[in-house]
Amino acid sequence: MDPLWESRLNQTRRQFFSKAAAGIGVAALSNLLTQPARAGGLNTPPRLLKPHFAPKAKRVIYLFQSGAPAQHDLFDHKPLMRERFDEDLPESIRMGQRLTTMTSGQARFPVAPTRYKFNRHGDSGQEISELLPNIANIADDICIVRSMHTEAINHDPGITFIQTGHQQPGRPSMGSWITYGLGSENRDLPGFVVLISQGSAQRPSQALFSRLWGTGFLPSEHQGVAFRDVGDPVLYLSNPDGVDRASRRKMLDALARLNISQLERTGDPEVNARIAAAELAYRMQMSVPDLTDLQNEPEETFHLYGQDAKKPGTFAANCLLARRLAERGTRFIQLYHRGWDQHGDLPRDLPLQCQDVDRASAALVTDLKRRGMLDDTLVVWGGEFGRTIYCQGALSMENYGRDHHPRCFSIWMAGGGIKGGITHGSTDDYGYNVTMNPVHVHDLNATILHCLGVDHERLTYRHQGRDFRLTDVHGRVVRDILA
Repeated sequence: MDPLWESRLNQTRRQFFSKAAAGIGVAALSNLLTQPARAGGLNTPPRLLKPHFAPKAKRVIYLFQSGAPAQHDLFDHKPLMRERFDEDLPESIRMGQRLTTMTSGQARFPVAPTRYKFNRHGDSGQEISELLPNIANIADDICIVRSMHTEAINHDPGITFIQTGHQQPGRPSMGSWITYGLGSENRDLPGFVVLISQGSAQRPSQALFSRLWGTGFLPSEHQGVAFRDVGDPVLYLSNPDGVDRASRRKMLDALARLNISQLERTGDPEVNARIAAAELAYRMQMSVPDLTDLQNEPEETFHLYGQDAKKPGTFAANCLLARRLAERGTRFIQLYHRGWDQHGDLPRDLPLQCQDVDRASAALVTDLKRRGMLDDTLVVWGGEFGRTIYCQGALSMENYGRDHHPRCFSIWMAGGGIKGGITHGSTDDYGYNVTMNPVHVHDLNATILHCLGVDHERLTYRHQGRDFRLTDVHGRVVRDILA
């Protein structure tokens, strides 16, 4: 058979249409590359994609606590457990539910009540642990969801599930879905930024793989851009020695012409993504130094966030940077704070983790509120699953640890269309099972999209003959928590 004819026969429908559209794409791309810049180096923001309905939130700041905070010690008070210290967890509560390999071999499952006091705060009277005094001060601004649940029982599947809607790798992250659907308000910064901080807990932290902010099968220009705390905030952003900005511009123009030629030959949409990435990097050479320069922040800002906000890479510094990104129109800002995996020595490690995040988390909400930005900024705080009421390993009055627990856990949300000062859902006396208003991971993600004006069932992408979405074939909007 003629090889050329065979190639045409084997061509997929998608390849045919992508090649057919290449000429139009090149014309649009040429217009993009030649678009004049305004004074100060800022280009006109691109046209935003239209939400499905009027949004309450324009952007999301997701404060992800990697490792799974212990809800019994922070947000889900179970006072009756003090009377059941070291009693075996009743089988009528556990009901043969799945255990991790770390505790499945234990001879017994002794109840470990929290060592920490809970008090009611604000006009709403929300119960919050003494470990989080600053978050307690914003009790009337946050919605605590105590009835979260998931199928994932180990860290990597758990984080992958809550971030991508699927336990196995390969799906787009939430930030990628959102920037794919809504675009960005600032073409000089990424629409999706990732910031990582290391917790103070004295145990190894779970790995965070870059696929957690990857695009999966979506166009790669929607992937998250991870900022660093040492050297250049973004790798390879600075020009090498001997290369000035004008030379860099000439090089990018020549590279774009070569890529356009490749696009005309292949019709591969990833060539467009490659050109867009190079152009964004060029613009970020001007925008990122301004973003990360905190010299113009008043001292009152650091009084609010804490002096750690002056130290790059800390959770406090990343919260302040998140506010600055939000001001500049970044659509999705993902913070990861590592170190919450307290299988043992919880009384030693949990207070350290709380000290890392308590002040800055509350400061971020307060700062956004003062600037009139909280109404259209959705803040989410939580981890990948919860922790058990029973102790992993030896139990004493002074020390205990908790294993993974997917059946129920707590998160909180603020701003961006969410009611403040409410607690949603409840769990049994042992904090082991949800008893009222369950909220699945897919429900949480559907609700986040809803706040952004997106119908989670309509934000889809066809891949390998199937329409995919963040919530897969599940999810419902939790309307009781909407403002």
